[in-house]
Amino acid sequence: MAPGEEAQLDFGQGAWVVDTAGKRRRPQLFRLVLSHSRKGYSEVCWRQDTESLIRALENAFRALGGVPRTLVPDNLKAAVLRPDWAEPELAPKLRDFCRHYGTVVLPTKIRTPRHKGKVERAVGYAQNNALKGRTFRSLAEQNEHLRDWERHVADTRVHGTTREQVQAAFARERPHLLPLPETLFPCFEEGPRQVHRDGHVEVAHSYYSAPPEYVHRELWVRWDLRTVRLCQPRTGTLVRLHARVAPGRFQTDWRDIPPRKIAAIEHGEHYLLRQVAPLGDQVHAWARAMLLARGIEGIRVLVGLLGLGRRHPAARLNAACQEARRRQQWQLHAVRALLTAPPVPTPEPVLQQRHELIRDLAHYQTLIGPFEPHPKEETP
Repeated sequence: MAPGEEAQLDFGQGAWVVDTAGKRRRPQLFRLVLSHSRKGYSEVCWRQDTESLIRALENAFRALGGVPRTLVPDNLKAAVLRPDWAEPELAPKLRDFCRHYGTVVLPTKIRTPRHKGKVERAVGYAQNNALKGRTFRSLAEQNEHLRDWERHVADTRVHGTTREQVQAAFARERPHLLPLPETLFPCFEEGPRQVHRDGHVEVAHSYYSAPPEYVHRELWVRWDLRTVRLCQPRTGTLVRLHARVAPGRFQTDWRDIPPRKIAAIEHGEHYLLRQVAPLGDQVHAWARAMLLARGIEGIRVLVGLLGLGRRHPAARLNAACQEARRRQQWQLHAVRALLTAPPVPTPEPVLQQRHELIRDLAHYQTLIGPFEPHPKEETP
């Protein structure tokens, strides 16, 4: 195997950890071995999950001072979601981790441990040589012991296959490793989440909205201390990005709410004024003057005014608003009172017998002369 080309990794059982109360717990032993020099890295962790695997790999890369081009695990669940030698489906977080460090994961064929025989033997070597018969008071104490064992025992031995001291072989291989990136891989959690019928997913006892087309479907969610990302499960394409909120709170993007479910008051005063304008000029004028007089509390009044427009004729509502504006009444109940008040009867016009514009009949008599009856014509 070419220098820096491959590293094999696997898990085994670590030594017992016995705390001060006498409680015994056995951790998982992670071990990574470079295939060319047989340089190893060992670490114990409590769980064999994706997060523990990623942190152990990152610690191994930092300890080695570089990154091998390929990583060869077996089909452990922390790394491989769907085993397939031709096209395995990796855990999304591990896939992003490899992209961050510029390496790739090539799992072995199912039930073929000989494909990673180097690390199989290396795990047994660490268990039998470094940890057998030992107990530790904490996980940190066992990891410190493993680092010292790697440096003073495992690295100084002459490997049985290469017939070369591991430390010397690694000194030649190290320049061939890929360089480390400037930053560590971000710390976050992730997992599948079902979009509830209210259009939100639950993450750490908080709720975040998803687009309506994802209701009752599953999304892949990734969250850290600041953000929550909703992604498509297969491709990892970002669907929605949210800021993290406290437990029990809702974080809703307005784009995720169908228009029919948005309350009128939530649209704001400019939207409501545009809805009021078709009711008539007097109604619109009263609404604008009311907002100037009452401020933000007038937004609810606009919603009530729209309700009056649906129940009363436009002419009557305009007359009521005109009168309310004349009286400088900016309460909705004043407009309602004017609408429900009985109309004032209009008095019938009284015809006057004498007026300065109406001339006396005598004036017209002087113009046409005395009245003479027309003589009757005799019939022959």
